Amino acid sequence: MRSKRNVGYFYISPWIIGFFVFTVAPLIFAFYVGLTEWDTFNKPKYIGFGNYLDLIQDEDFRKSLWVTIKFAIISVPLGIATSMLIAILVNTKVRGVYFFRTALYLPAIVSGVSISLLWKWILDTDFGLINLLLSKVGIAPLGWLTDGSLVMPSYLLMALWGAGGGMLTYLAGLQDIPGHLYEAAEIDGANAFQKFKHITLTMLTPVIFYNLIMGIVGSMRKFGDAYIIGGAENEGRFYMIYLYENAFKFFKMGYATAMAWVLFVIIMLLTLLAMKSSSAWVYYESEVSTKKKKKVR
Repeated sequence: MRSKRNVGYFYISPWIIGFFVFTVAPLIFAFYVGLTEWDTFNKPKYIGFGNYLDLIQDEDFRKSLWVTIKFAIISVPLGIATSMLIAILVNTKVRGVYFFRTALYLPAIVSGVSISLLWKWILDTDFGLINLLLSKVGIAPLGWLTDGSLVMPSYLLMALWGAGGGMLTYLAGLQDIPGHLYEAAEIDGANAFQKFKHITLTMLTPVIFYNLIMGIVGSMRKFGDAYIIGGAENEGRFYMIYLYENAFKFFKMGYATAMAWVLFVIIMLLTLLAMKSSSAWVYYESEVSTKKKKKVR
């Protein structure tokens, strides 16, 4: 028995070694770096929790955190609702529906850099496509990226455009809903809204929960398009942008690592909060079946 166990350990040893070398060791090192003052050129100087105390007094840190949280609060629910709506629209048996599904999903597979450059042109004050269309109806050009009050709406518009990426999970969830539920609801006299509320929305709650978690993580780690596009009055300076600047522009690696740990804690707390609340609104048919069996017994 012991020899079989040893053989098993031998076969999984590459994964174990890789886990400790590429996951555990970097985490330990990152925790240490967060407690130091290090410019990556000289030897790290241990300063304890000095970096974390400096974060509290850093106005740029608070600004970037607020910009990121504000974006997450609006973009995550907006993305969930839009993706679900798109999935419902393409979950029909009409001619050409596969073309629309493909077209709507394309933003999720196109290179992020190329999309960012495209949107930078679309939002350009002088030559942008949006301002060109607005001028056709007599609206003066808007400074989408040069006016601080319009920077956040610009990023929300980009997030809305990419909502087709979450369409597939909702589409899979919609096609997994048993048709007899709708038939029974029709017999009981339920209208379209009632069927959507009590059947479609309820059966999609596990998918909504999944996209909620992924949306929280993605919005809090926003970097690519924000790094390329930017925005006036630091309204496009998201948390990850400021972290990147501290690490590779100001060479404050210890400070940047402390920021990374703070972000990790924030995302973990938000995820745990979402998971804790899931028992109140997420419907799992398997759990309901198990509870029914226990009651019968």
